[in-house]
Amino acid sequence: MDRDGAVLHLTLDRPSARNSLSPSMIETLIRTLTDAATDDSLRAIHITGAGDNFCSGADWLATNDKPADGSRPARPRTGDLVRRIPHAANRVVELVHTIQLPVVCSVRGWAVGLGCNLAIAADFTIAADDAVFWEPFLARGFSPDSGATWLLPRLVGIARAKRMLLLGEKVSGAHAEDWGLVHQSVETAELDTATAQLLDQLASGPTVAIGLAKQAIHNGANASLGQAMTQELYNLELSCRTTDFKEGLAAFRERRPPDFDGR
Repeated sequence: MDRDGAVLHLTLDRPSARNSLSPSMIETLIRTLTDAATDDSLRAIHITGAGDNFCSGADWLATNDKPADGSRPARPRTGDLVRRIPHAANRVVELVHTIQLPVVCSVRGWAVGLGCNLAIAADFTIAADDAVFWEPFLARGFSPDSGATWLLPRLVGIARAKRMLLLGEKVSGAHAEDWGLVHQSVETAELDTATAQLLDQLASGPTVAIGLAKQAIHNGANASLGQAMTQELYNLELSCRTTDFKEGLAAFRERRPPDFDGR
């Protein structure tokens, strides 16, 4: 974790395991994102992976089910996953998706399972053209989790979601933008620069209004037009009381770029 002004940088730092998320890493992400949600000094969040990969998923099966004698791992106890995952992997994805700050993921190498879902839950994902997005759940004999069946159809449509989830089709970073899976695909050498430019743009924007708009977009996907417009009115009422609203009007009148302070 590192702060650069108003931007919080979170690095998944376990390169020897392609940054697969251990239970302790997931707990740290949940705690950090929860704290960030109420930190008024933050204006954007960046998530990336250390080394050559983004994240190869969660290693909860290997961590929790490996017997001490080295024999074949046993199945999780009945009900164990239903109790644990909502407070672990699912909670991380939910926080990234709902936090009222813009979240940017930069992806190089593998984004697998939970790693894939974490990336596509972000508001903006920039992928290196040689990145690989993969949902390998069925290939391993179990059904998808961590929001895959909700996120993917909304981003790429049902047909492509089935290709990824039911057939295990891998999607390269080069094709991910065309699919609508990510915000932008760039050459690997340009990934850091493109990410920095986007973070600068978001962190200098009207933070309150961005957060309200993000919430309305997500809620509107499951609402009627009337419900969506009602939510927009409440959001408009709130955002018109920010200092950024006053600055935006002043900048428009004075024909200059606005200098938002995020409040």
